[in-house]
Amino acid sequence: MKTIIELFESSVGKFPDNIYLWEKSTDKFAGTTYRETRTQVLQFAAGLISLGVKKGDRIGLISEGRNQWIISELGILYAGAINVPLSVKLDAQTEMKFRLMHSGCRFVIVSKGQASKIEAIRNELPELEAVIYLNEKEEPLANDLFYCDLVEQGKNLLHENRARVEQRYQAVQPNDLANISYTSGTTADPKGIMLSHLNYAANVLQSSTLMDITPDWKTLAFLPWDHAFAHTACLYCFMYFGASVASLEVGSTPMETLKNIPKNIKEIKPRVLMSVPAIAKNFRKGIESGIRQKGPKAEKLFNHALKIAYKYNGNGFNRGKGLRFIYKPLVALYDKLLFSKIRESFGGELKLFIGGGALLDIELQRFFFAIGIPMCQGYGLSEAAPVISSNALHAIKMGSSGRLVKYMELKIVDAEGLEMPAGEKGEIIVKGDNVMLGYWKNPTATADTLQDGWLHTGDMGYLDQDGFLYVLGRFKSLLIGHDGEKYSPEGIEEAIVEQSPLIDQCMLHNNQDPYTTGLIVPNAAAISRELSRRGIQPGTDRAIESSLKLIQSEIDKYKRNGEFANSFPERWLPATIAILPEAFTEQNHLLNSTMKMVRGKIAERFASELEFVYSAEAKNIVNENNRQAMKQWYDE
Repeated sequence: MKTIIELFESSVGKFPDNIYLWEKSTDKFAGTTYRETRTQVLQFAAGLISLGVKKGDRIGLISEGRNQWIISELGILYAGAINVPLSVKLDAQTEMKFRLMHSGCRFVIVSKGQASKIEAIRNELPELEAVIYLNEKEEPLANDLFYCDLVEQGKNLLHENRARVEQRYQAVQPNDLANISYTSGTTADPKGIMLSHLNYAANVLQSSTLMDITPDWKTLAFLPWDHAFAHTACLYCFMYFGASVASLEVGSTPMETLKNIPKNIKEIKPRVLMSVPAIAKNFRKGIESGIRQKGPKAEKLFNHALKIAYKYNGNGFNRGKGLRFIYKPLVALYDKLLFSKIRESFGGELKLFIGGGALLDIELQRFFFAIGIPMCQGYGLSEAAPVISSNALHAIKMGSSGRLVKYMELKIVDAEGLEMPAGEKGEIIVKGDNVMLGYWKNPTATADTLQDGWLHTGDMGYLDQDGFLYVLGRFKSLLIGHDGEKYSPEGIEEAIVEQSPLIDQCMLHNNQDPYTTGLIVPNAAAISRELSRRGIQPGTDRAIESSLKLIQSEIDKYKRNGEFANSFPERWLPATIAILPEAFTEQNHLLNSTMKMVRGKIAERFASELEFVYSAEAKNIVNENNRQAMKQWYDE
């Protein structure tokens, strides 16, 4: 199995009558079998061929997750062309336009919800011949095409000359490009990752060595389908096992679509969910809110149950071992009384989450493990198609990114490229059939990242004695002390945001400076509530000063004698703090489309604040700069 086409054909042969796709276009989910999906794929592929699509042509695809997304992609691949999947979060005038121009797309397939973005830039794309609409359009232009019309043309071609279509997809080779998948950075020049058919087919086989999925498994794919994690781990891994994928019910607005997640989970009853920390945190907030509504006694009992489960579970790998066994009867009781009821709200069938996309804090993992839905953190990157490692139900170690997939090599190396022993930190590099061919039209970046067949991830990590991979963060985001010592800030930043309701966002900074500083986005609403509780009128001068002291006290919890003392080395905790006047968002390009901070842009945007925090005046958080920034939050 060396191409996506071979993967799909094999699954259709083994599981023709299994449901592959679930979609809710009326009042309930309807299923499409593997055989029915193949019929639709062939019809769309034939439609593209009749349109004049040639081998190697690039076709953009921008749509919310739906049946037509994967049918379109497979149709593109069966026609011998290359899909350029685009995030629905992209800004049209800069990000989307660059990707379509850089890849040289002849056509772009677009859903109704995304059509306006393409229409705004189509005349600025000289190589774009036509737009293919998944939905009908009231006033079509001369070079507008419709998915349904292409399907009809495809049916005619299949009837008249089926051999022409078969020859096209049978000619696809393992090293032919399947996707040009662009990096999510918000810089002016993102890189187009060239992923071949073999890259995907190999990574599906590699991923299958981590855990057993059976044909009765279902998942609700609520992460964007263009994202490498959802793309491989949902669409193709589930295809390999004959399992089924449900798309999230699309609302009239993005917020309405997000609100459909809990409802759709109950309807689909998934066995596994692919998640990211931001969504997992929302699930937890919902659970805790429901418990609070039952009253103080219920909340107290729930918190005690969590405490007992945490003790029994340990780090996951040592669950129930040693003296922990004494908690087993209590854990079973609490599971029956409390945790099983919570699992019912997830459909009752959910066995695990698979986490990806960012570092996952251990507290969140402990919580979901306790309620009986372990969150199995994994690691990967798009350049590796993307799965490199993951925890699984039979082998979990919280805080780690799990064990490595088979049929892939991984090394931890120092700055000279020498392999480090277990437990020693260095750069994670990997080698295997899942590693990309390179970056589209970017030989310099390709040569930097691919060296002697090894993919240099740019991530720092280590392997422990049990074979679990620990990812410590990006080398580019490392704090660097004045003496050259390096430290990853991500764990500290996540802990501060997770443990403090008064702090919304935090970025630490130290670029060979005398000390580390923190850029803080406050949670003004939470601070106002705390001030009111203390009898301080929000918005007054006294309130501004008290707000700043509250934030300082949250940071001090990590310092000597604080509540979380010794969690992190003191030198990497912020010695000074700058309160920022605005949050990091996708709109201001300080977060990328996967909700990660774009550190370079943040440092650039707040250059004056970063200069000030290394002055004598900044040693006291109650300074004029912070007063003005805090005042802005109250004035909004």
